[in-house]
Amino acid sequence: MKKLVIGLAASCATAALASAQGPESEPRINQIQVVGTHNSYSQGIDPRLMAMAEAIVGPVMLARMSSLTGAAKAAALEYHPNPGSLTQGLNYRYTSLSAQLDAGMRSLEIDINNDPEGGRYLHPAGYAALKAKSVVDPLPLDTTDMEKPGLKVFHVADFDVRSSCNLFRTCLSQLRRWSDAHPDHEPIFILVEAKSDALPIFPGSIAPLPFDRKAFAEMDQTIFDVIGRDHLITPDEVRGSYPTLEAGVRAHHWPTVRAARGKFVFLLLTALDPAALAAYHQGHPNLERRAAFLRASPGDSYAAFLLMDNATMRAKEIPSLVRQGYLVRARADIETYEARVNDRTRADLAFRSGAQIVSTDFYQPGNGYGTPYVVRLPGGGAARCNPINAPAGCLLQRGR
Repeated sequence: MKKLVIGLAASCATAALASAQGPESEPRINQIQVVGTHNSYSQGIDPRLMAMAEAIVGPVMLARMSSLTGAAKAAALEYHPNPGSLTQGLNYRYTSLSAQLDAGMRSLEIDINNDPEGGRYLHPAGYAALKAKSVVDPLPLDTTDMEKPGLKVFHVADFDVRSSCNLFRTCLSQLRRWSDAHPDHEPIFILVEAKSDALPIFPGSIAPLPFDRKAFAEMDQTIFDVIGRDHLITPDEVRGSYPTLEAGVRAHHWPTVRAARGKFVFLLLTALDPAALAAYHQGHPNLERRAAFLRASPGDSYAAFLLMDNATMRAKEIPSLVRQGYLVRARADIETYEARVNDRTRADLAFRSGAQIVSTDFYQPGNGYGTPYVVRLPGGGAARCNPINAPAGCLLQRGR
């Protein structure tokens, strides 16, 4: 009798999973894999500004890494595993967001900076430092809309500030226009990093404002206003009638790719800032009514999206997490090292791991290092059936 009960329970669990997955050939959005770009708005840093920053910050960064031991060192090496200078780590730039989507990218990353009154980042201290050095022809700095209130898009205040779209609202408008022109596109995963870390390299540098509930309310409302609720996959949709968002995720309650065509999934990072994490999920324990999925750890009630950037270190963990239903982002290359030495090990591990989003700085040939390193989705195209958890007979259908 005991064996019969166990057998029935196992059969019910299998049937429930099959029901959640839908038809055998139709994958859900956590059962595919796409390639995306990292800091997708970046227009690069003036080399003379970079040299000034390197002279000031480089030795400090090296000394700080050298002083770490134990768990602190292991944590740092997970996200900064490779040797290299500040100049090498930031040596990338991109075309427009729409051009990246045209090239088949189905994940983009946008950094946002809090600026509720406007003008806080209008006059970068780095450009003032260049002027003080009598540099009269720096790489052009587009200050369009920087005086206006609203979330600003750049990497590091006063230093790495050249962006293809200065306002978060402007970036999202570009995405929505592209989507409207390609209504049958695969779901697009947008990573949004809320920046609040200060890096006061130059005299007169300004401290970034922290992200509080008001700032995140602005972020959500901007997404709802510009992208539109009918073009979003939200935490509420994935949770459904389950008691927590994580329960919905582990029940594989993600929408099918067919149902998600023409839509966006927003994934929020907060650079491990506990206050910012709390500001987004407090009062929303399952991200109720929120626009974005928040970076989490397994066991959090809102756990749906996990950041596992170091696929080399997490090669055994990522497949297990993907099978459980979580959405995972990993990186094919970190701080340009793999392109410099033409090493595809990390990229290959990321693809094999089943991480649904694999981000790169080098999705096109010609990387500035003279190596042939480039990252493309195995088999080509904009999306493929996930090598770890795709349903039997997986087929990416066109149209809805």
